Amino acid sequence: MRLRFAPSPTGALHIGGARTALFNWLLARHSGGALVLRIEDTDRERSTPENVEQILDALRWLELDWDEGPLLQTDHSERHREVLAGLLEGGHAYRSGATAEDVKAYKLAHGAEQGFRGEPEAEGAVRLRVPAEGATVVDDVIRGPTSFEHVHMDDPVIARADGSVLYNFAVAIDDLDAGITIVVRGEDHVSNTPKQQLVMEAAAAAGLTSAPLPRYAHLPLLHGPDGKKLSKRHGAASVQELREAGYLPEAVRNYLALLGWGAGDDATVLSTEELIERFTLDRVSRNPARFDEVKLKWLNGVYIRALPVGELTRRVEAFTGREDLGELARISQEKIHTLADFWPLAGALRDGPGDDPKARERWLGPEGLQALADARSALEQAGDFDEAAVGEALAAVVERRAVKPREVYQPLRVALSGGTVSPGIFESVALLGREETLRRIDSALSRA
Repeated sequence: MRLRFAPSPTGALHIGGARTALFNWLLARHSGGALVLRIEDTDRERSTPENVEQILDALRWLELDWDEGPLLQTDHSERHREVLAGLLEGGHAYRSGATAEDVKAYKLAHGAEQGFRGEPEAEGAVRLRVPAEGATVVDDVIRGPTSFEHVHMDDPVIARADGSVLYNFAVAIDDLDAGITIVVRGEDHVSNTPKQQLVMEAAAAAGLTSAPLPRYAHLPLLHGPDGKKLSKRHGAASVQELREAGYLPEAVRNYLALLGWGAGDDATVLSTEELIERFTLDRVSRNPARFDEVKLKWLNGVYIRALPVGELTRRVEAFTGREDLGELARISQEKIHTLADFWPLAGALRDGPGDDPKARERWLGPEGLQALADARSALEQAGDFDEAAVGEALAAVVERRAVKPREVYQPLRVALSGGTVSPGIFESVALLGREETLRRIDSALSRA
């Protein structure tokens, strides 16, 4: 089995494109086949080296490797010109100067459902000649056979007047030349497929290729939680944004795999090895899949809590650009869902308390200050200062005051961090140590 992922470098790698890459990668690894990475850079205005590098960087971050490439479609220009010339010579294509207005007039004269047919001219864009009768049948692995009646299809433009080829022509020839056996891509390409098959069939009829046509599998569209087409309004729209938001690549792979595909047993948390073992196209749905960042964040939290502390430390240090975060990572692991959650939660223990006026007002009133003073006394007198000893000392304060734990712990948390969120209070106090804890409490008391 030979597959390809062929993004257009016109911007960042979007989530839909990342899922397409993942499905191709999983199928290639499951089948023992090969994955070709081809960059579709025929859009001469928007295809830039910077955009190519963005795509490669996103794939590397997702840890999706490839067996051949990256190949640039424009590197095949000579081959494209050769096939184009062969189609023109064999009468499978013709030059036409017809404009959009000409096509519109043709349909007014022959009926809106009638495909446009032009007359060969000495110069102009190149159009592929669609057979007058019959239909092109797309054998879609997911959607089943779909028939496109030739009578309704326009002769498609496959090259500009200057001879530079267009997307549907270049893709078709490149897929044949690369020996691609199945094309797995988004449902938005369904209308392109019959045109590409016609190009392939014409190239074969002209004796320009002997490669068999690939099969096709069109993946369902991605929607947001509201059921509308996925866009930036639903949150992160690209792989780069997911990375910057602190998601783990293995969690993203797991979540994207479940968008339109099911493991068969309602399993949600699946390692990459399990995904490779289970992935087949017969479990891909025809219905749109819903991307919900809330669910992704939950799943990412599951992955974060499963990491060894040393590995979590490595990742938060890389994400924040800071060092020596091992203990902070350990005491934060149960509370964070993304790497981006880490520093807002725990950073104050390293950098010093912030200043949240609402938190002071809520928790450092007369009752809160008295609770804080009692907590200070208990912590000053505690024999040991590890998490267990701190917990016992503070629990005794709660019991003596006959209040809910938060009535003691939240004033203390505000004194230590400046706000109402931090890692566990026992762990935070023990990590700061007795001297720093008492210093921060005294500073809060003195401000009252």
